[in-house]
Amino acid sequence: MLDKSKTYLIVGLGLLGGKYAQVLSQKGYRVTGITHSQSTLDYALRHEYICAGKTADFADLVQEADCVIFGLYPTVLLDWIRSYGDLLQPGALVTDVSGVKRGVVEPIQEMLPQGVEFIASHPMAGRETSGITHSAEVDFAPANFIITPTVRNTQAGIDWCRDLAETLGFKRISELTPAEHDHMIGYVSQLCHAIAVSLMCASDNSELACYTGDSFRDLTRIARINDKMWAELFLWNKDNLISEIDMFTNALLDMRKKLVEDDREGLEEMFRLSTKRREAFDKR
Repeated sequence: MLDKSKTYLIVGLGLLGGKYAQVLSQKGYRVTGITHSQSTLDYALRHEYICAGKTADFADLVQEADCVIFGLYPTVLLDWIRSYGDLLQPGALVTDVSGVKRGVVEPIQEMLPQGVEFIASHPMAGRETSGITHSAEVDFAPANFIITPTVRNTQAGIDWCRDLAETLGFKRISELTPAEHDHMIGYVSQLCHAIAVSLMCASDNSELACYTGDSFRDLTRIARINDKMWAELFLWNKDNLISEIDMFTNALLDMRKKLVEDDREGLEEMFRLSTKRREAFDKR
């Protein structure tokens, strides 16, 4: 269980950072926050997601923090550590919510002061919305949480990150290497977003809004996308994503071939395989 005598600083009060602050504060933890937006800070204070916060001159908040959670894009996170990482005090435990890990985890661990431990993690609980005003919509209960430790991490640090996930209410907590994480995320998250975006961009389908059923709405829900964040995540993990797009393209071309050849049995076999594989997700 997390220590309620500690101070938990959230840097970046967006969708996930805001949700972390909300849950921890509601459970009686002392939570402070740093954000670039005054309106975001006002919202967090007004809704009691945090007990104190700043948009600038925040050295005192960083120095007082026992535990720090970064809700920042990868590039912004690295820039923040370069600029302010030295303010973190020895003994501080640090984690993040970033959707990519290679090129993020090791540089941060190298830059942090002696005695500060960064245990990277990824809450698989994002939504198509963004910003702290939508934080309450996020539901951690059915979601997965991934910790991506390296040889620089201690077991105590990993245990703390696991305790954090449990306190936040995540259903399943797993550990992967940063490389394993990025390979996995290229398929189960980024490829899905790429398909949804491509489906919406393939033609001007806005006139179909009055006629579509649940299939189209379900497939394209995530096409309502945070352009800046996802462009960055795609480019940071482009080798994995390109590989997954190629694999998906081959599967789609295989289906096209079966259609051209009137191969009913081949189509039915694909449908049986997809149904069988989908059952694994329904059991979890």
